[in-house]
Amino acid sequence: MHGFPGCAYSWRHQLSPLADAGYRAVAIDCLGYGRSDRPLEQEFYDSEHARRQLLGVIDHFGDQAIVIGQDFGAQHAWNLAVRSEERVRALITTIPYDYDLAGRAMLGSRRTEPEGTPARPEGASPNSRPTERFAAMAAEHFVHFHYFQPVGPAEAELAPRLAEFLRRDYFALSAAGDLWSWTGHQSEGTGYLNALPPAPPLPWPWLSQAEFDRFVADFAHPDPARVLIGGLASYRAADENWRLGARWADHDVSVPTLFVYGEADPSFAFFPEWRERMERRVPGLAGIVEIASAGHFVQQERPEAFNQAMLDFLAAV
Repeated sequence: MHGFPGCAYSWRHQLSPLADAGYRAVAIDCLGYGRSDRPLEQEFYDSEHARRQLLGVIDHFGDQAIVIGQDFGAQHAWNLAVRSEERVRALITTIPYDYDLAGRAMLGSRRTEPEGTPARPEGASPNSRPTERFAAMAAEHFVHFHYFQPVGPAEAELAPRLAEFLRRDYFALSAAGDLWSWTGHQSEGTGYLNALPPAPPLPWPWLSQAEFDRFVADFAHPDPARVLIGGLASYRAADENWRLGARWADHDVSVPTLFVYGEADPSFAFFPEWRERMERRVPGLAGIVEIASAGHFVQQERPEAFNQAMLDFLAAV
């Protein structure tokens, strides 16, 4: 499963190596992306709807699957391994357990601060709803978590400039980018394209012009409200996912798990102490592989290294 901004094509470097090794490899456009349906109703994008959709995919092919996820796809993968453990043979993710926008930072369901304590500007915490934390971040500087919450502004800004947005976002999230330059912008009056630095012309070492054009085509839609709905609605599901996730917040991950991440992934700045907490909460953890010179799109930026780690792990399980 891919994340945002991505699609099934995000796994183009993995499908043939997996098939060549004897596996049936399936990459999907998640709901709201590419050739999947793009409903506008927010209710379809919470974590339980995603889980049921993914179980439908597994049902189509068999009883169990090895599940691999990146970004929001990692959120879905972790949730599947906890909430439908019997369906997951093994797990590979690129973002730490409980690192979704409803995350409790792997600290479980119990608050660590008294009720009524003001929300802190944190990406994950057991103490306050996600949107409260996003608002606390936005009081200090621009942050896309908060900017994406209301319906309308992001659609109006980004849909007409889709290619520019994708190019800037892909580069900012890569090993060579500077996502955190947004801390130099105030929230008031700032759009995402104001906060994202310009990107150099394509091609880049990990992305050709033709590959980029494919991503643009997969996101494009005649209705501006649906161009980015898969990603935007996933951010807007944060509070509902927080509510739904309370039931499983104290569950550990016992299925065999490999964690592979880019050493320059800027998203990890949202999540301090991830390694020690994940080692404690994921008893099925078989290994942590850091890939040099890779950012958030690790399976695309360094596919050879990612594939080697992936295939070695799958051979072992």
